[in-house]
Amino acid sequence: MTQAFDAAAQQALLESRAQAALDQARSLGADACEVGASVDQGLGVSVRLGEVETVELSRDQGIAVTVYVGKRKGTASSSDAGEASIRSAVDQAMAIARYTGEDDFAGLAPAELMARELPDLDVHHPWALTTDEAIERALACEAAGRAVAGISKSEGAEISSGEGVRVYANSHGFLGSQRGSQHSLSCMLIAEDENGMQRDYDYTSERDPRKLASAEAIGASAAERTLRRLGAQRPVTGRFPVMFDPSLASGLISHLMGALAGGALYRESSFLCDRLGDSLFPEWFSLYERPREPGAMASTPFDGDGVYTRDNVFIDQGRLASYMLSAYSARRLGMTTTGNAGGARNLRLDAPLESRDALLAKMDRGVLVTELMGQGVNGVTGDYSRGAAGFWVENGRIQYPVEEFTIAGSLQKMFAGLVGVGDDIDTRGSVHSGSWLIDEMTIAGG
Repeated sequence: MTQAFDAAAQQALLESRAQAALDQARSLGADACEVGASVDQGLGVSVRLGEVETVELSRDQGIAVTVYVGKRKGTASSSDAGEASIRSAVDQAMAIARYTGEDDFAGLAPAELMARELPDLDVHHPWALTTDEAIERALACEAAGRAVAGISKSEGAEISSGEGVRVYANSHGFLGSQRGSQHSLSCMLIAEDENGMQRDYDYTSERDPRKLASAEAIGASAAERTLRRLGAQRPVTGRFPVMFDPSLASGLISHLMGALAGGALYRESSFLCDRLGDSLFPEWFSLYERPREPGAMASTPFDGDGVYTRDNVFIDQGRLASYMLSAYSARRLGMTTTGNAGGARNLRLDAPLESRDALLAKMDRGVLVTELMGQGVNGVTGDYSRGAAGFWVENGRIQYPVEEFTIAGSLQKMFAGLVGVGDDIDTRGSVHSGSWLIDEMTIAGG
């Protein structure tokens, strides 16, 4: 990167300023206080049709201060983590706390639950990527895709590299900090035939830049994915099995976790309220998190409340085993935090895995969905309806691409109707999953 980022120095600086904010809040009469601060720096380059479109050097920082005066809570934040901004944020938080109503559930997480061990989870891998090198890689990625016969245009390629530091401290005496990095490369291409244009993309994303797929591989893969969409038709309308591509299956898991989140539960805006112990999936399916998995995308030793993170099982042999709770939502529900302030981290499946060909054979006739559009998911009822594109399957084999259709059902029935999980695991995000085959959904096509 063209500007040096001294992560160790930034970490020490943020830690000292977080402690100063705690001291100031205490001196102003706060009964408790918590501080979150972060600083990130990154380089991003985009190219299109062989030309550089944008070069962006970013540096973001911020701090949020929350104080508790009795059962009253005040929060203030700033996009500047400088000393003056921090002092101002503490003053503003105290002023807000004096005028807010009392909340019996407000307060820090219990002191005995604070993380005591803060191991290095191997999530910080800086990349000394210069602007010229970034441009070269992005251009190589796009060129590899454009060189494939049938590719007519390009939406471009993008490369990004970033690292940062986050700090959380509270008046229990807890102070935790972590350095992290993330790097990615993507390409989107366009192909055209007598039926019109189609576009698709591919990408690679890693903590460690040495693990990124090559620029040429991403460009070629984006071209292949784009070309296979040419000649798309509308599928017939009816009820058929539906297979979700791995990247979309992870979205189904995200919908599940949204329904398991404490905020949705205590607001009674989740279709999984009061469902602990109920059977949701087939008994061969389990879902768990590994928040301390070395090198993983969401690894951290402490959550947003400073609580130690640990392995949690959310679905155990098909049954709902745990909700996803922060300290506040746990109090609202009369339960105990699960160390999930800020969400679940590194979700993994435990299920028998099958090849894509085996799942297609099991499907026989239906749709393989590779793209979803719209936001038609109701977290209160579980109703699910999305625009989609993908491929029509007949006799267990992909026949032709399909588009401009809708898939509909309910998450409850989709989860219960999970027939199989693919071994084509997508490891690019914090949710690792293969394809999901659902027994039946409504397809509304032509």
